[in-house]
Amino acid sequence: MEKTRIYANKLAAISVSKMFKISIIDIKTAELVFREMVSSVVLPGEEGEFSILDFHQSFICCLKDGIIKTDELLPMHINKGIARMERNELSVLVEK
Repeated sequence: MEKTRIYANKLAAISVSKMFKISIIDIKTAELVFREMVSSVVLPGEEGEFSILDFHQSFICCLKDGIIKTDELLPMHINKGIARMERNELSVLVEK
């Protein structure tokens, strides 16, 4: 039983370390739509969809009409937006 508990604690520590913070803000209403720790995000970039994992390289990019998908959020449709990844935090300004 003790080995199972130790293993579960190690898995929990591993899963937490593989997450990053995402904040999604609607620019029309200035409303915080979503803020959570997630393990992955798929964004609709201008050159196609792309995935983001923890400690992704820093970037700023424009987003086109499409769907934002995360492991925690139901898919969210956006008309356009801007995404910035920096210091393991993703900030997304969207027009819904």
